[in-house]
Amino acid sequence: QVQLVESGGGSVQSGGSLRLACAASSSTAGTYIGWFRQTPGKEREGVACIKPRGVTGYADLAKGRFTISQDKAKNTLYLQMNNLKPEDSGTYYCAAGGTGCLSGQQYAHWGQGTQVTVSS
Repeated sequence: QVQLVESGGGSVQSGGSLRLACAASSSTAGTYIGWFRQTPGKEREGVACIKPRGVTGYADLAKGRFTISQDKAKNTLYLQMNNLKPEDSGTYYCAAGGTGCLSGQQYAHWGQGTQVTVSS
């Protein structure tokens, strides 16, 4: 069982940036790893992922603003979020052990989430 712990959430003004981190208790090599979010009034949605061979995938909401990356030596996943908007406010989750990129149902392990609040 892989344990995932997110950090880096907080409150920023519109146009600001945050960098989320997700520390894994063991290697997630060979699986999809990704970031998801749940915003008020909406279902959980995929944000970005890293595929087993290192190729990244992004939801339309993230393209041009968010960047996913990982430090394999530290078993840590990151999400750099720039030009944040109020509609980006919500709880962000990292996930591992996936078999698909942006489908939450295809991930086996989840973190507890970190809150992001963007004010206008």
